[in-house]
Amino acid sequence: MNDDLRFGRCEALSGTATSLVVFLHGYGADGADLLGLAEPLAPHLPGAVFVAPDAPEPCRVNPMGRQWFPIPWIDGASPVEAGAGMARAAAALDAFLDARLAAEGLGPEALALVGFSQGTMMALHVALRRPAAVAGVVGFSGKLMAPERLAAEITARPPVLLVHGDADDVVPPAEMPAAAAALRAAGVTVETHVSAGTGHGIAPDGLSLALAFLRARLPIE
Repeated sequence: MNDDLRFGRCEALSGTATSLVVFLHGYGADGADLLGLAEPLAPHLPGAVFVAPDAPEPCRVNPMGRQWFPIPWIDGASPVEAGAGMARAAAALDAFLDARLAAEGLGPEALALVGFSQGTMMALHVALRRPAAVAGVVGFSGKLMAPERLAAEITARPPVLLVHGDADDVVPPAEMPAAAAALRAAGVTVETHVSAGTGHGIAPDGLSLALAFLRARLPIE
């Protein structure tokens, strides 16, 4: 397993880490793309350390960016390649989370995952299959991969917040209610929010809801 994903890190404002927020970027981006979200969130989560790893593979259609796994309808990969890539990425992310929790001296109850697009796919896939539930998962503009496998593979049921723009032309907005239905059927508590007029991105209303969700579930100080 690969536990050496490159990552950016922002220290806890309080000086003492009581929680860990991990940002998972989208296809073709990198960790730095989301790490800037720490700036508006940190004053309200002073004990949180924020980290943002780079996905393990260079992006097939944007060599300057990274990908968690290939996406057949974007880069022409085969479904087999995509599945194998996701399995590798999930193993790498699992190892990374374990390593960062150990480094910060924290347990899973102090960990939250915040994903965007392909990062949401990874956050949901990994968090629901870890040995112990994390504090929560926030997923922006993503989807639930392989929902038909969830009932057989789920091992943890962290609370989930899903946010999607109704003008998203990259990941269809219909993916959010589909994911919510599958998650609820598997016993996961899910909140959803539609950001009106928002495309494939994170709007202020969605970020505010994410902050409230994290504050309610993570040690704040």
